[in-house]
Amino acid sequence: MKYFIFTWMMLSFASCTSVKKYNEQRLSMISPEKLREDVDFAYQKLQEMHPNLNWYISKKELDFKFDSLKMTINKPLTSTEFYFKLQPVISKIREGHLSLKIPAKRFSKKEIKALKNKKGLFGRFEYHLVDDHLYFIENKDSIQNIKPGTELLSINGVSIADYLKKYRELISSDGYNSTFYPYYLKDVFFNFFVAEKGILDSAKIETLYEDEKQTLVLKRESKNKTEIEKEKIDKKRTAEKKLNDYVASTSSYNRNFKFLDKDSTMAYMKIKSFSRTFSDKFYKESFAKIKNAGSSYLVIDIRENYGGSLYEINQLYSYLAPEPFVLIKPSQLTSRVTPLRTNYFRKSNPLQYTLKSLAYPGYFFYQTLNVYKGKDGIAYYKMKENKSTKPKQDVFKGKVYVLINGGSFSASSIISSKLKFDKRVTLVGEETGGANDGTVAGFYSYQMLPNSKIDLPIGLLLVQPNIDFTNTKKGVVPDVEISQSVQDIIDKNDIQLDWIKADIEKEKSLKTTE
Repeated sequence: MKYFIFTWMMLSFASCTSVKKYNEQRLSMISPEKLREDVDFAYQKLQEMHPNLNWYISKKELDFKFDSLKMTINKPLTSTEFYFKLQPVISKIREGHLSLKIPAKRFSKKEIKALKNKKGLFGRFEYHLVDDHLYFIENKDSIQNIKPGTELLSINGVSIADYLKKYRELISSDGYNSTFYPYYLKDVFFNFFVAEKGILDSAKIETLYEDEKQTLVLKRESKNKTEIEKEKIDKKRTAEKKLNDYVASTSSYNRNFKFLDKDSTMAYMKIKSFSRTFSDKFYKESFAKIKNAGSSYLVIDIRENYGGSLYEINQLYSYLAPEPFVLIKPSQLTSRVTPLRTNYFRKSNPLQYTLKSLAYPGYFFYQTLNVYKGKDGIAYYKMKENKSTKPKQDVFKGKVYVLINGGSFSASSIISSKLKFDKRVTLVGEETGGANDGTVAGFYSYQMLPNSKIDLPIGLLLVQPNIDFTNTKKGVVPDVEISQSVQDIIDKNDIQLDWIKADIEKEKSLKTTE
């Protein structure tokens, strides 16, 4: 027991020291020479490990961008300032998964505990982005009586348009897609803001509603006992919460299933994230309900689903496929040793490091045995999803609609692309944020830039749906294109889902008259 307490104290002390050291380093000035070294290091690692670096940009053009960046670095910068210079160049590679980690301030356990008992400053609202305009679309707590549809014009005297122009350069979709930006940028806007400005206790904002400007002060409030108790209850995992993958921070479920009509003809499945958590049970129970109800139509809603598990989308597809299928093509690597560069010991404390060391031989052989060299001389990684999968017993044989938009990314785009190619569904909504022909993700190698200490996670697998490629360098295009306006969203007027319902009713009425 004494040894355990001593070990815990040593680990806690090390953690506090690490946080303090990191924050000091984050604020220190780094010489131009050292920063240029980091630029070269980042580009070198990308060329070594990224399996399709020049998919959307030529090597000549990318060389020029990195060289031009180095020429602009002529004074000392902090790691955060350097991030805002290097990330725009990384984004020009046009790989949505490829991004430097923001060197944000780290917090001690004491600070984290204090923040947990306080409410967010900007995070208590929902937003929608149109061009250079950021709108409040939901204000559940009626903070400062800000109405849905109000535009946020500025924060502490700096215009939102200026922030958006700066932050947009930090992100990219896959290829030349344009629908991804408004969805992703409104979700990460305040991540960039906090990295740049820190966590504020108050902020003066200027708003615009129905041609009337107003200046307001937002203040960070403390949670009361009732709210703290509710959070504790929300975190308790009930059977329903497990099945539908409850997210306590947003008080919402990742998965929902219901019928859209009284006679259960139309089944509806909303999937916010392919998290894999309890997904097998969710799909098994949902498709059993569909079969028992004799539903003829199924709507799968993956709007603003940024992706996740290939395993889960393979499971979902197995309930939709009329015959055995292969979800993705063999996943390409830069070399046979690439899977061993996944930072196996990353973020391990001394105890974890010891345990992982004992397990490393098994990890080494597993990764090595899963790599093979193709007839083309290229290294590939074996995955369950690039092998044939049989349809499930409760496979759905009716008509399927899939709702997509610019927030449908990564795994959402993979399954949308495959379903469209196989002519299994009708896609409704907007072009997906992820590419039609695949992406680079899978597992990652975290490369820390030696001087700025910024992490660069590099995807190691080229993951592509098992289709004939379009080579459009864009997202999955819907069969029926329908875009929602800000007012539609504020009024909760789902015109995309309404179109599907109307189309189903039209088909049902035609069958009745035959």
